[in-house]
Amino acid sequence: MTRPLRATTDETEPPDELDITQFIDGIAGLLGGAANVIMQLSTRPVGYGVVESTVDSGKVMLHPVKRLRTTITYLAVAMLGTEDERADYRAAVNRSHRPVHSTASSPVRYNAFDPRLQLWVAACLYWGAKDLYERMHGPMDEPTADAFYRYSARLGTTLQVRQDMWPVDRQAFAAYWDAHLADTTIDPPIRDYFNDLIDLKMLPCPVQLAFARPHRFFVAGLLPQHLRDQMGFTWTARDERVLRRIMRTLGTTQTWLPRQARMFPMNAYLLDLRLRRRLGLPLV
Repeated sequence: MTRPLRATTDETEPPDELDITQFIDGIAGLLGGAANVIMQLSTRPVGYGVVESTVDSGKVMLHPVKRLRTTITYLAVAMLGTEDERADYRAAVNRSHRPVHSTASSPVRYNAFDPRLQLWVAACLYWGAKDLYERMHGPMDEPTADAFYRYSARLGTTLQVRQDMWPVDRQAFAAYWDAHLADTTIDPPIRDYFNDLIDLKMLPCPVQLAFARPHRFFVAGLLPQHLRDQMGFTWTARDERVLRRIMRTLGTTQTWLPRQARMFPMNAYLLDLRLRRRLGLPLV
């Protein structure tokens, strides 16, 4: 029987089995999405790989709904999918990544198949997921945090990251994270792209007017301080208190929901993937 993970009291032994669905709050993924993109793209090769990409079908500024689907489907299949589903989605993503590589005019060298760059992206996804969960529900105990960390390697191994590339434990990850975060730099063209993303420039004007300002608040609040500084954001102690109150309220609300409602939209996109596989439709 699965040990309850949100209230584990024995801190000497790891959980026998991780029920990952306990850690999936759909609303958190939507709130933290843009901040996580900034983390990922703040490594210059990843940033320029996205900004310079010639794959128009994957550009959020041109196809925001499709981009949302492919991104959340990736998270869903990585964390919830079977091995066969992960392999099929890896193949589909690989096909879309094939043209993404630097040219002679690119400021930095990059290739979408570089596992070191994919490791950084996976590290951002793990860091963001854990940060959001703990903001909403409080800290994980040590055994549960270790189990969640080990499971989260799937965020990288669903693509080209080898299991042995994932830092061996949370202490090794912290050293990797601190070193790579300190080395991140947001160049002006990448910052312009981020500001358009934050201000929801890919959406209709009424949506921008209604949601761009609160979206900017959440993005600023969910970034590490180093990247706030890179973006030129101001963040006060009052802002932090407001964000903390909102996130804990959301966390409390989420715990009242049935599991399937709490997991939405990740479970819906996983269902969509399974339907697409069955019908032979494109996965990406």
